Amino acid sequence: MKRNTRARSKIVPIKAFESQDFMQSPDARVLRLLAEYFEPRRRLRMLNARDTIVFFGSARTASPEVANKSYRVLKSRVAKSAHPSRKLLADLESAKMDVDMAKYYEDAVELARLLTKWSKSLDGEKRFIVCSGGGPGMMEAANRGAKKAGGPSMGFNISLPFEQFPNPYIDQELCFEFHYFFMRKFWFAYLAKALVIFPGGFGTLDEFFEVLTLLQTKKISKPLSIVVYGSEYWREVINFESMIRHHMISPEDMKLFTFADTPEFAFEFLKKGLIKNYL
Repeated sequence: MKRNTRARSKIVPIKAFESQDFMQSPDARVLRLLAEYFEPRRRLRMLNARDTIVFFGSARTASPEVANKSYRVLKSRVAKSAHPSRKLLADLESAKMDVDMAKYYEDAVELARLLTKWSKSLDGEKRFIVCSGGGPGMMEAANRGAKKAGGPSMGFNISLPFEQFPNPYIDQELCFEFHYFFMRKFWFAYLAKALVIFPGGFGTLDEFFEVLTLLQTKKISKPLSIVVYGSEYWREVINFESMIRHHMISPEDMKLFTFADTPEFAFEFLKKGLIKNYL
């Protein structure tokens, strides 16, 4: 019997989808985009997670515990200093603002708790899941409230060089990580049956106005109850009345959302809309 004397090649070929060099290249961008659509789609379908209540808000808002502790430390330093520096006084003023804004964190926890408790009383597995951007601040508050009620808690996190990291109140199987903002926004809008906009900065404004634009132009045709939480903050930041006066929006556009200043009012408004539109 003759032996096969041909030398085996020392080259070990790599499949294209196993090549990190290729998968991270510009040429594979479309594959990465598809992955951020199909992987969440598959996981959500397996978990029977179809309906969400989305919370938007600042990643910078501290919890009352953290804000009050920082304020007490700085206040003590100022009290012990015979001649406190301008920087120390400015830090104290900044810490006082953090304490004032922390009320929104507390309200987000309570609203998410109320919604999750009510959702758990409905028929249907994992109905109306509280979903946030997955990070700290107001996002953490929403997920914290959902866990406080003993319900599921979802987070659509995104990789950023600062601020953004998954908070500890998200369920492992419902924690998603995105690279592309627009794919993350797609999943926010696609699953949402209601939306809550808490005080925030550029990111929150971007998310808020994109949803309003999609509703105004009928690109989102499903009913979507929207609460803009914290009328004092939002009316100072955005002059909606001026936009109407300058004919940039119509008075009818203001019916796309409702202001709320208490968790109880926001809860009743959202519950009424969800029952009417989806139950």
